[in-house]
Amino acid sequence: MTYQAPIRDIMFNIEHLPAKKTAAAGGGIELSDIEAALEGLGRFCSDVIAPLSRTGDEAGARLEGAEAVLPEPYAQAYAQFAEMGWQSLPHPEEFGGMGLPRAAAAAATEILNASDLSFGLCPLLTDGAVEALLLTGSDAQKQKYLEPMISGQWSGTMNLTEPQAGSDLGRVRCKAEPAADGTYAVSGTKIFITYGEHGLTENIIHLVLARTPNAPAGPKGLSLFIVPKFLVEEDGTLGRRNAVTCVSLEHKLGVRASPTAVLEYDGATGFLVGEENRGLEYMFVMMRAARFAVGVQGVAVSERACQHALQYAQDRVQSRPVDGSTKDAAPIIRHPDVQRMLLRMRALTEGGRALAIATAGWLDLAKQAETQGASDAVDMAEFLVPLVKAFCTERSLEVTSLGVQVHGGMGFIEETGVAQFYRDARILPIYEGTTAIQANDLLGRKVLRDGGATARRFAGLVQETEQDLQQGSEQAQAVAKRLGEARRMFEASLAWLLDNAAADPNAAYGGSVPFLMLTGNLATAWQLGRSVLAASAKLEQGEDTAFMTQKIATAVFYAQHILVECGAEGLRITEGSASLGDAAVNL
Repeated sequence: MTYQAPIRDIMFNIEHLPAKKTAAAGGGIELSDIEAALEGLGRFCSDVIAPLSRTGDEAGARLEGAEAVLPEPYAQAYAQFAEMGWQSLPHPEEFGGMGLPRAAAAAATEILNASDLSFGLCPLLTDGAVEALLLTGSDAQKQKYLEPMISGQWSGTMNLTEPQAGSDLGRVRCKAEPAADGTYAVSGTKIFITYGEHGLTENIIHLVLARTPNAPAGPKGLSLFIVPKFLVEEDGTLGRRNAVTCVSLEHKLGVRASPTAVLEYDGATGFLVGEENRGLEYMFVMMRAARFAVGVQGVAVSERACQHALQYAQDRVQSRPVDGSTKDAAPIIRHPDVQRMLLRMRALTEGGRALAIATAGWLDLAKQAETQGASDAVDMAEFLVPLVKAFCTERSLEVTSLGVQVHGGMGFIEETGVAQFYRDARILPIYEGTTAIQANDLLGRKVLRDGGATARRFAGLVQETEQDLQQGSEQAQAVAKRLGEARRMFEASLAWLLDNAAADPNAAYGGSVPFLMLTGNLATAWQLGRSVLAASAKLEQGEDTAFMTQKIATAVFYAQHILVECGAEGLRITEGSASLGDAAVNL
């Protein structure tokens, strides 16, 4: 089965869900132009990229000498991708980009990754490297590296992890020795480097964390370096091969055509980005972009699983309906529990999309606010990003698992393709910071650090939507009721964490993942509630009634079947800490 980009739902979200203070299109770009661009990308992905998914999963990437080789169709597809300018969509026009807002960029990321996660990872990492250089690189570095990266001629990576330094980056040992010409000689081993070696692009621009001599111990002693695969001459042409070698590729559960490299740096020529000892600060720019994008990948693979499961349920004939509406066997979509699974898959997917696109609007607003010295939008954007990353990726495991279940025994057979979605999704809650890391970040940096001020502001925004829904139809009021219950559980959990974190940090952080999942669930329902308001207004105007009716029905289903789970998460936080501590003694 092929993939069709859900343009109608995407455009509904782009039009209605970004924060009110940002123009949905941004930069003077009309919504119709965004729609045309996304439709073109959708056609390209359906026709060219989606067919790669099965091929890539079966063949995978392989190492020949020190060269990573991808399945043959990938090179041709990537060449078309770059030639058509798809890499440039979200980037500044100054460096050859199209300048689309983040909401549109998030939609493009979803479409590309729904087609094939393995393929989509290369542009995703390049986007993050571009953003890091835009914000932290020198003018000379921007002029040298950005245009070829934005055009897709070159790709980018982030090099953090080492064998002894996973999430604990303070243990990084990679060294950078200064040379007389102002460059640095970078030496050390980096692991889990996505697209760290490949032949799709002419050059690979590695952003590498390393320590300079006499740097402070721990994370404060890390600096960031540009280390190109091929050195770049002053006129922009490629020079000699740098001293960085791919020594192996990982054999993985999923995303098998994405080469995950072990890279050995042997005195490779590197160029300092910004100031020494501020590398982790700079790298967090790329990490934030990558974390948000990985959350969008969760939405993407969920959408692909949804489309597959729906088509199968419409075609697969098995058993008579329990309501006796026919004496003959019927398509399994007629059976109530199959309907429940499909509706849950759709609600989680559309909810994740709504959360991601709304958060993209806050990220755009934060970028504007940073230039104006305002902090509220920045704080809200920072609060929402770990929710997108962790909630959308954790739920993608549920959606892709349900996709297998809808297929029954055939779902366990590789030929149907749905097992691949499940396997591909499994990495998403792990890389770019595990769910626990996102939860610790949310609790420690985004909640405890400001005494819960941003979290309470978030709850206030949710309450405003509740109040608007209470003035609407019976369906809108049903969503408002569950939204209010979930918000109050969030507020109770927040108060408990604020009261207990200082005295008992183990208890507080033992509840950090339930708190993130509660908050992510509430944030998703908040955006679906806003969708109900927008769809109701469109219905009153007689616009696209079937689509708007379905949007409202999906939001009601979410509120009554998924949002209610906030109660259980809240009890895990407020009443489960003692049993967690008691049971942990015997581990």
